[in-house]
Amino acid sequence: MKKLALLFAGLSLMVATTACKDDEETVQEFPIVGTWKPVAEVRTEVDLDGVGISDEITYTTCQQESRWVFNENNSGKRTNKDEAGSPLTCSTISERNFSYTYNKTEKNFEIKYQGTVVSEKGKIVDLTAETMNLKIEDNVDPTVYKATTYTFKRVAP
Repeated sequence: MKKLALLFAGLSLMVATTACKDDEETVQEFPIVGTWKPVAEVRTEVDLDGVGISDEITYTTCQQESRWVFNENNSGKRTNKDEAGSPLTCSTISERNFSYTYNKTEKNFEIKYQGTVVSEKGKIVDLTAETMNLKIEDNVDPTVYKATTYTFKRVAP
């Protein structure tokens, strides 16, 4: 009976050691450097009581012509487009240069717009070769949590 138990234990150990795969997964990192077009945003507000609302905004074809450019030297440019004028035409409504910092490990992100002391802080929620979700948090009012999550598609490396 002892031999049978030892045989079973030996077989179990052999199966366990040969069937194990490498538990370390290779996580592919994608750069934020490139040109991105915004396709949607989600605005979220939650008060101290936990009551919240969330609105999803899908951008129009014209708004999707907007561009956020992230350069390798941590500078960038945000160009917003929308329908304006009479008759309505797709036009550039604002252009802003910025600098940014991005911590790949913690996914923390900060944009500082040129000529202002205003900065926007948040996180890269998701980043693939083709898409990016950037959540910017608004901490101006401590009684209400506000965040805007932008969804981007890459248009150029």
